[in-house]
Amino acid sequence: MIGWLKQLRFAFGASFIWLVCLIYFTQGFRSFVWTAVSYQLKDKLKLSPSASQLVTSVAFFPWSIKPIYGILSDCIPIKGKKRIPYLVIATLLSLFPWVIIGLQENIRNSRDQLMIFLLLQNLGSAMADVVIDAMIAEAARLEKAKFAGDLQSVSWMAMALGGICGSLLGGYALSNFQMENIFLVFAVLPAVQLLSCVFVNESSESCEPKVKLSTSNDTNGIDGTISDEDESLVRVHKTKSLRRNKSSKQKKKKNINRSNDQMPEKDVSLSSQLLQSLKTAGFTLFKAFRQPIIFRPMAWFFLAQVTMPNLSTVMFYYQTEVLNLEASFLGTTRVIGWIGLMIGTFIYNRFLKRMKLRRILMFAHVTLALITLLDIVLVTRLNVSLGVSDKTMMLFGSVISDAINQFKFMPFLVLSGHLCPPGIEGTLFALFMSINNLGATISGFLGAGLASVLNISSGSFDNLSVGIAIQVICTFLPVGFLFLIPEEATGVSA
Repeated sequence: MIGWLKQLRFAFGASFIWLVCLIYFTQGFRSFVWTAVSYQLKDKLKLSPSASQLVTSVAFFPWSIKPIYGILSDCIPIKGKKRIPYLVIATLLSLFPWVIIGLQENIRNSRDQLMIFLLLQNLGSAMADVVIDAMIAEAARLEKAKFAGDLQSVSWMAMALGGICGSLLGGYALSNFQMENIFLVFAVLPAVQLLSCVFVNESSESCEPKVKLSTSNDTNGIDGTISDEDESLVRVHKTKSLRRNKSSKQKKKKNINRSNDQMPEKDVSLSSQLLQSLKTAGFTLFKAFRQPIIFRPMAWFFLAQVTMPNLSTVMFYYQTEVLNLEASFLGTTRVIGWIGLMIGTFIYNRFLKRMKLRRILMFAHVTLALITLLDIVLVTRLNVSLGVSDKTMMLFGSVISDAINQFKFMPFLVLSGHLCPPGIEGTLFALFMSINNLGATISGFLGAGLASVLNISSGSFDNLSVGIAIQVICTFLPVGFLFLIPEEATGVSA
C-alpha cells in the first residue's frame, strides 16, 4: 500500500494526491454534519416530516445540474486557468455557509434561510466534485494513463473512509457538542481544502475552450458520491479548434494595419468564441442524448427514481421519536450501509456483470420491495412479538438494502459507459448522473407530498404503514418499463 501511494505521489505530486484524497474524504464525511442538519430540522425548527423532507430535497437540487458546472469550467477559463479558480470558488461556497449557519442563530433557526444556505453549500460541494473529476482525467492523460484506475481507486477509498468516519463521529458529536459547534467543526475541512488549492499548480491554457465535461462521484447524494470520466472529449473538437485558431490568425493578419480605435474587436472575438463553444457543447450534448439508444435507458433510470416516493425522512422521525434510537446507533447503521455498498460492488463485479441488465434490475427492484416490507414489520411492531429487536431489524435492513441498491446502480454505470458515443463520454455521463440525482430529488418531493396527504407528522404515525405499503407497490412500477433497457445489454457489452 505504501509503495503504491509512493508511485502515485511520484507520478502526480504529493499536493495533487492530497487534494484528491481531501476532497473525496470531505464528500464522504458530509454525513457527520448532515446528521446534525436532520436533528436541527426536527428538534430545533420543529418541522413536520414532510416539511423536513421538502427542505432537504430543495437543498440537494444543485447535484442535479452538474453538467452546467463542467461546461462552465471547460468553456470559460478564469485568467487562463480552467480548474483551480473554479475549485476555489466551489470551496468558498462549501465553507462560508457552514460558518454562517454555525455563528448566526437566527439563520440556523429559520427554515427558509437555513434552506438557502444549505443549497449554496451543496452548490459548492457539487461543483468541487465535478472539477476534481476533471482534474483527475487531465492528470491521467498520455504517459500517466496507466495510473487512471489508481486515481479512481484512491478517490473511492478516501470517500468510503470519510463516510465511515463521518457516520461514526456524527452521532458522538450530537451527544457531546452544541449544534452550532458541529457546523463550525465541519467547516475546518473545506478551510483546509481552500488552503490546499494554493499548492496545486495548473498551467495556463489558451482561452480556446474544449468541450469536455467532467463527471461526478455520487449516490445521492447525501453522504457521498461516485464518478467516472474520459478525457477523449478533448479530441472531439480538436479539428474545429484548429480551424478556429487558423481563422483567428487570418483575421489578425487582415487587421494588422487597422487603426487603434478598432482594437476592441479582439474582445468581441473572444466573447464570440466563448459563446460559440458553449453553444457547441449544448448542441453536441442534445444531439447525442436524443438518440433512442441513449435516451430510453436513461428514461428508465429516471422513472425508476420518480415512481418511488422517498420516505427516509419520515422513517428518521419514527426511529428517533417512537423507537427512541439514539444518534450514535443511527450513525452505526450508516457505517453498516457503507459496508453493504462495498459488498454489493464486490458481488456484482464477481458474479453478476455477465448477467443481462434487465434481469439484474428486475431482481433488484423485487428484492428492494421485499426489503421495504421490513419497515412495515418495524412500524407494526410485529418484530417485537417475534422476539427480534428494533436494532437488529435496522442493521439487517441497512446492509441488505444498500447492497441491493448497488446492484441497481452498477448497471447504471455500465450503461453509461457502453451507450455513450465516442468523444462525448464525459459529457453524457455527467448528464446521466444529474438525471439520476434529479430523479432522487423528485422522489423526495413525492415522499413529502405522500406524508402530507396521509397526515403523517411528528407524534402522529398512524398512517405510516400505509405510506410504506404504497412505497412497496411503487417499487414494482419500474419493472413494467424494463423494455427501455437494451435486451442484450450486460455488464460486459451492450
